[in-house]
Amino acid sequence: MLQEISDHKSKGAFDKVAEDPPAASVVVRPVEQPVGLESTIQKVWDCIGDSNVGTIGLYGLGGVGKTTLLTKLKNMFSTPPNDFKVVIWVGVSEYYDVGKIQNRIGENIGFPRSWENKSVEQKARDIYGILSNKRFVVLLDDLWEKVDLNEVGIPEPSQENGSKLFFTTRSLRLCVNMGAQKRFTMNPLAWEKAWELFQDKVGDEALNSHPDIPDLAKDVVKRCGGLPLALITIGRAMACKTTLGEWNYAIEMLKRCASPQMEDEVFSLLKFSYDNLPNATMRSCFLYCCLHPEDCCIPKKRLVEYWFCEGLLIEFDRISEAQMQSDHIINFLLNACLLENGGEIHGEECVKMHDVIRDMALWITRNSEATENNFFVKAGAQLYEEPHVKAWESVKRMSLMTNKIEFLKETPKCANLRTLFLSQNELQVISDGFFQFMPHLTVLDLSRNLRLRVLPEGISLLVCLECLDLSFTGISELPIGLKSLTKLKMLDLSYMHNLRKIPQHLISSFHKLQIFRMWWSGYGDYPNEDNVLYGGNEKLIVELKSLQRLSIIRIQKRQALSRKIPEP
Repeated sequence: MLQEISDHKSKGAFDKVAEDPPAASVVVRPVEQPVGLESTIQKVWDCIGDSNVGTIGLYGLGGVGKTTLLTKLKNMFSTPPNDFKVVIWVGVSEYYDVGKIQNRIGENIGFPRSWENKSVEQKARDIYGILSNKRFVVLLDDLWEKVDLNEVGIPEPSQENGSKLFFTTRSLRLCVNMGAQKRFTMNPLAWEKAWELFQDKVGDEALNSHPDIPDLAKDVVKRCGGLPLALITIGRAMACKTTLGEWNYAIEMLKRCASPQMEDEVFSLLKFSYDNLPNATMRSCFLYCCLHPEDCCIPKKRLVEYWFCEGLLIEFDRISEAQMQSDHIINFLLNACLLENGGEIHGEECVKMHDVIRDMALWITRNSEATENNFFVKAGAQLYEEPHVKAWESVKRMSLMTNKIEFLKETPKCANLRTLFLSQNELQVISDGFFQFMPHLTVLDLSRNLRLRVLPEGISLLVCLECLDLSFTGISELPIGLKSLTKLKMLDLSYMHNLRKIPQHLISSFHKLQIFRMWWSGYGDYPNEDNVLYGGNEKLIVELKSLQRLSIIRIQKRQALSRKIPEP
């Protein structure tokens, strides 16, 4: 018998005794060359070999390259070796429809067209019957809400079945809700990769048509904020621009957000994230952030307090409780990639808006028909004079932060104005008539105007004011006329080096006050008995204790003394 076996072996060819099973049939999708995504693609692909990872989520801002990466990943399954029997791509997009998702899966599996007429429950059973017996890959692109896999008929990926589910979304929260064991953040491109991508789309002919154009092109790249979609769209639009005039005009249009390409193909896509925020409160809070200058790190605490005084945080009427709602809103906006972490400044956590996101937000305020979105924003615009009175007429929120305005001498009529940011200018004089026709002004920020020494008498007309920020100003005395501001919820007198007098009984007249901050140098003589700074703040403390709603108090003297009052 051994001899017979030996004879058979000598006559046979046993170099290859088994064939690899055929790979799943994958239709290769065209895709932009993924610039700057190589390392992320490799990290995601490595999840294929990790038996502990079945569901993988990729999240990031709209236009950052999530679909490009997922498409590249799908195409990689078209080349062996891989032992997945089924590879399914489904674009989910904004409007979640179980039936449409099932139909797309049915196409991949090979069900006839007539199968689509079945009910959702029947299709789910059919899909599950096929996929439960195969090792599969499902790629869901652009999720806006949680997809119930059981409802669709997709078996849960597990160690036992060895299957994989990949999905893209704009929300970290959705990654968690979908049970992703691995989550990958898609960040905007670094400068070098952004410039490389833009050059590729513009082409050498346009870039080399004038020696000054490359510098202008770099300005355009900066405006795109590292977003591949913006870089590709605008790069292609600029490929035929060969004169300095055309490039300068394009840059100006980008700054004004008036380029059709930018609006229709980039902002419209980014606006999906805004439109799909869960409620009007969150949308209003998001738009509020664009009042701050570009690249500005916004302290979370101050942002929340302004939201509260504006009445945006409607669930609670006390700042201590409203913090919960605001934390939820900020975290939601961060996870939706509409805000970014801004690190810490002077120990305070900050958030910031990506340049393109801020431009998109401003674009929304200009194109919205809603009157509450009527913004006038010239923050950091290098203004030396206040806007013409006509500009104030219908505005609800105005930001003139970080300019060089020295005098406010007009008397604008703005019946709708609720928010006025004038911080970080060079204000010296505000005319008595300036505040005369602002009956609904709610938030007034005059902070960081060190040359402002006196408040105008007309400030007493702001009877609806709920937030007054005078921190870092040169004001030496608070006028008794402030007593008329009976709705005041926040008063910030921090770092007012020149402050020498607060009229007695002024602070105690603010019965709705919830937030009070004060810092004073401690220098000077206070002989006036009406001065509550006299006697080491004792009179001020008595007045503060009489305020029943006060929650946040901070009093500092000579940057060393900090006195805290327990909540009444």
